Amino acid sequence: MNRGLWGLGISLALGLIISSFVISQKLVEMKLANQVITVKGYAERKLSSDLAVWRGTFAVNSKDLVSGYAQIQSDLEKVLKYFDSKGVQRDSVGVSAVQNEALYKMSSEGSATNEIEGYRLSQTVTLQSNEISRIDKLSKESTVLIKDNIGFTSEQPEYYYTKIDDLKIEMLGEAAKDAKERAVRLAESSGNKVGALRSAQQGVFQITAQNSANVSDYGEYNTSAIEKSIKAVVTMQYSIQ
Repeated sequence: MNRGLWGLGISLALGLIISSFVISQKLVEMKLANQVITVKGYAERKLSSDLAVWRGTFAVNSKDLVSGYAQIQSDLEKVLKYFDSKGVQRDSVGVSAVQNEALYKMSSEGSATNEIEGYRLSQTVTLQSNEISRIDKLSKESTVLIKDNIGFTSEQPEYYYTKIDDLKIEMLGEAAKDAKERAVRLAESSGNKVGALRSAQQGVFQITAQNSANVSDYGEYNTSAIEKSIKAVVTMQYSIQ
């Protein structure tokens, strides 16, 4: 009888120990299942702009609109001839409508009166080309038109990369792979393993001049530099096993 009771006691004790171990393991698994690791992944590419957009504006001041319009038409022809000499086809030049602004006579106190003393007429020419170096050079040299008594102002060219949308898909994949690798390393350093992906969020793309640290919460898009860097960011959240 005593032996039976003793054996029953041992069996119950072992059962409790095993049950406690199993329960504790389940609790650990449940706790780990609720733990997550959040990482950011990055991808970066260097690229050269493949489209340039450049604008130049010229203006004249005239006592009346008729003579002012005649003068600005003459200046436009000189501008187009200059472009011809630089190998720019006329049909590739965009020409805006003539803008005019009334110029009011100033009082002796320096404030504007209601009396019109003349007009300022202006016109803008626009070039778009994938010949980046030609546009860059033309934007710097075009002010030579001032020697022909043309009030020409050259704007800063804008440089774009037209295949950004295709590149974004590739870079998101690279950024996601980078995030997974970061998660694995962090989990392994604490003796755990990365589990299922819980969530993924795409960040903004930053297109900056090369070696620039400029960023924006809404995404940076630099158009002043020919050589650019594009950066993609994703935020990934994984469970821990």
